[in-house]
Amino acid sequence: MKLRDYQQECIDTITGKSSGKYLIQMATGLGKTVTFANIPRKGRTLLLSHREELVNQPKKYYNCSFGIEQGKNYSNGEEIVSASVQSLARRLERFAPDDFDMIICDEAHHAAAGTYRKIFDYFKPRLLLGFTATPNRADGARLNDTFSEIIFQRDLKWGIKNGYLSDIFCRRVDIGYDLTSVSTRCGDYAPGELDEAMRDTTDAIAEAYEKYAKGATLIFAVSVRHAEAIAEKIPGAVAVTGKTENRAEIIKEFSERKIPCLVNCMVFTEGTDIPLVETVIIARPTKSDSLYAQMVGRGLRLHPDKDKLNLIDCVGVTGKSDLCTAPSLLGISLEAVPKNRQKNIEGDLFELPDMIVRETDCPQSWIRNTEIVNLWAKDQAYNTHNVNWFKMPDGEMVLSIKGMKMRIPCQDELGYTVINGEKIPMQEAFDRAYTVLCRDYNHQKYLWDINSICRWGSYPASERQLAVITKRFPDLDVTDMTKRQASLILNRVYAGTQRTRAKHAVAEPERKRRA
Repeated sequence: MKLRDYQQECIDTITGKSSGKYLIQMATGLGKTVTFANIPRKGRTLLLSHREELVNQPKKYYNCSFGIEQGKNYSNGEEIVSASVQSLARRLERFAPDDFDMIICDEAHHAAAGTYRKIFDYFKPRLLLGFTATPNRADGARLNDTFSEIIFQRDLKWGIKNGYLSDIFCRRVDIGYDLTSVSTRCGDYAPGELDEAMRDTTDAIAEAYEKYAKGATLIFAVSVRHAEAIAEKIPGAVAVTGKTENRAEIIKEFSERKIPCLVNCMVFTEGTDIPLVETVIIARPTKSDSLYAQMVGRGLRLHPDKDKLNLIDCVGVTGKSDLCTAPSLLGISLEAVPKNRQKNIEGDLFELPDMIVRETDCPQSWIRNTEIVNLWAKDQAYNTHNVNWFKMPDGEMVLSIKGMKMRIPCQDELGYTVINGEKIPMQEAFDRAYTVLCRDYNHQKYLWDINSICRWGSYPASERQLAVITKRFPDLDVTDMTKRQASLILNRVYAGTQRTRAKHAVAEPERKRRA
């Protein structure tokens, strides 16, 4: 198989490294499986997959002995062993620590989990390679305890801009489901409960198809029952499930436009080659960014008849859950966007970040921000020194005070950010910022220190504060508004009219002092 230039470049980068633990980012649709299957081997190789349906997929890319370690399947000394993380973590005693020269971890953004750590601590390979399609995520797990360096990156934006993947038009359609009581298992919605919660959505999904679908359409459903019920509502549609026997013929007729719509349940999430998909409808809600990317990935293949993929996210009520939708492909969270504003986020994929910034630039988001930052910092084990940071949708941290704005760009998967061209740990960026604030802006501590703000902030907002706010935001409910909440709103309003003194002011004051 002839590799693409970037695939060969990735392999050359890996072979040029000494023994170690390295992370590779490659977007869905750019061929990470074929890439890692062509890495030169110096001994046995272990492939680790997070989801069971991925364990068998790499087999077709290898021309040597290939064993499966999953469920009822046991490997027997094969050159390549493909294992599910869940099964292997319970069977480590079947292997010696030095059995594998190379371990390749697919969907490596999950590698911070305990089951992965158990496996990584047991084996002693020459190379541990993590492959992930996930870009810099605002809430992404830090993998610096597992991997030492990101050595190769080709994200979704790169793939689209360089003509390897289709551009995407993104649309949100509210189909009325309510997932607030659905449990979570292994990081995603519990299948049985999800199926029950989606039971009455078939008419709304069919209506979304009729209104917004264009050309050959692929719909992802939550279960076999759900897929078959949706197909019954759409003229000419065919349900494809695990029990469908003539799958190849159905795909052929779909590609020839004899079948307008395929509705599937976890059949086309990985590895299926469908030449023509013009519309993807996500009617299978998920909290898994990798599963979401795989579903969308079925429509990213280029085709002469397709200008861009038409992506339709079916949304509803999710409670506190952060549902994966189109912005997730860019690592952007909608947690700070008020629910009534999320419907406005529609357009070409690379237009979404600016739209989200606009929709979060509102009083409701400003008031919630401290809670969002605190939860994020606690999850990441960061000490923000009680600085009143504002977390942007892309993960950037911003602090606006009188005459100055500080910025700390989003961290990467290993917990690093870049300040004035220097790559440093995110915690060090917080430390530097705090040092600058204490040294140069201590007189404004009442504006940037959360403890100081809380001391005076619990009192009712002043009449003067409320007068300015109601004039600027006449529809905002200011009943029981506190001084702190009012201050958060007014700081953001006034910060928008100030001139920024430094693009990344975390390090800028020190540079000025040396000059």
